[in-house]
Amino acid sequence: MINLSGRRRFTSQRLVLYAVLAAQGHPGALDTARDALKLFRDAHLALIEGKNGHPGVFCEELHDAYFGALDGDRIIAEFLALAERVLNALEAGGDVQIWLDELIRSTTPLLAVLNQLTQVYEELSQRHSIVLRCQARELLGTITSIARQARIVSFNAQIVASSAGQAGRAFAVIATELSGITGEIDKLAQEALGNAAS
Repeated sequence: MINLSGRRRFTSQRLVLYAVLAAQGHPGALDTARDALKLFRDAHLALIEGKNGHPGVFCEELHDAYFGALDGDRIIAEFLALAERVLNALEAGGDVQIWLDELIRSTTPLLAVLNQLTQVYEELSQRHSIVLRCQARELLGTITSIARQARIVSFNAQIVASSAGQAGRAFAVIATELSGITGEIDKLAQEALGNAAS
């Protein structure tokens, strides 16, 4: 989602640049501007409506950023409508200078909003990452505790097996193997805990 939000910043700038170039008669610029408009619109819809496997506006912070104080959705929608108007006028061959000037003026406030929206996504991602690390540590702590209990059982089984003499030999082999397995589990859990902490 951070990438999609960043894509909107990039494609909005690309869109304005190629609209200006199209107004100056550069070949292929109008098609490139249309492609940028489509990428911008698709990225925005995916982030708002949850298209292509994205969750859309899934929390209060995003809802406020898009529909509340920041008013991001309205500003983006107005930019999209203005860009569409400019590109249609360019395609029709009419005078577009007034619309183009307005599009250029709207870019700076748009970029400010897009930067703030991207920052919201980054903050949400960092919080989610912290939660996942905490959950991983808890899970690994549980695995370590189970491995510790299994080692105690294995140790007690070895004592019982040794006091059983010849009859306990097969049981001693199993207890020794269990001890080795729990040691490996503990080692892997400690490595994973170290990775989760970093």
